[in-house]
Amino acid sequence: MDIFTILLYLDLLGTIVFAVSGLLAANGKRLDLFGAVFIAMVTAIGGGTLRDLILGEPVFWVLNNIYIYLVIATTFVVFIIARYRNFPVQLILYFDALGLAVFTVLGAHKALELGFSLPIAIITGVMTGAFGGVIRDVLVGEVPLIFRKEIYATASFFGGLIYVWLQSTNLPVEVPIIVSILFIFILRTWAVKLNKSLPVFDFHRH
Repeated sequence: MDIFTILLYLDLLGTIVFAVSGLLAANGKRLDLFGAVFIAMVTAIGGGTLRDLILGEPVFWVLNNIYIYLVIATTFVVFIIARYRNFPVQLILYFDALGLAVFTVLGAHKALELGFSLPIAIITGVMTGAFGGVIRDVLVGEVPLIFRKEIYATASFFGGLIYVWLQSTNLPVEVPIIVSILFIFILRTWAVKLNKSLPVFDFHRH
């Protein structure tokens, strides 16, 4: 399987899991079907949209409408299932962590392919992975995870760093992708499970 096929499948997977994470985050907000589709859509394509705009590229879902259809189909499936059974609350953790991992790698890869520097590739990876979740949290009335003390953007940053470093080696093309995705996913889920977090930025008051 060539690199382009791998990245396409990862892109579609990331779109599905982030759409689901958006729907799970909106659970209990009493959204109608249109509201559910909207939340799923901005969660799934928000990060990639920002990435393409900053890199000066055509927005990916404008060129290929499969992402729109995929989000709508995912929303319908989850919407129907949710009427008959409850989703475990912790399910959002795994979907969100996987989406963060996949989109971080895709964002960093696209910047490298376009010839941007390593720091730009890492930052682009973080934006691609985290920005959809920022929009999702704002729309459902939550403080975005990226602004909390949780290890979220940090996992994305170091995962992106690992990816661009491994890309400079002679390893098979699949290795940097797999290693980086696993690193981000494991670090994010580990941090939540064990309640690990970063220090809170706060001025000392006398």
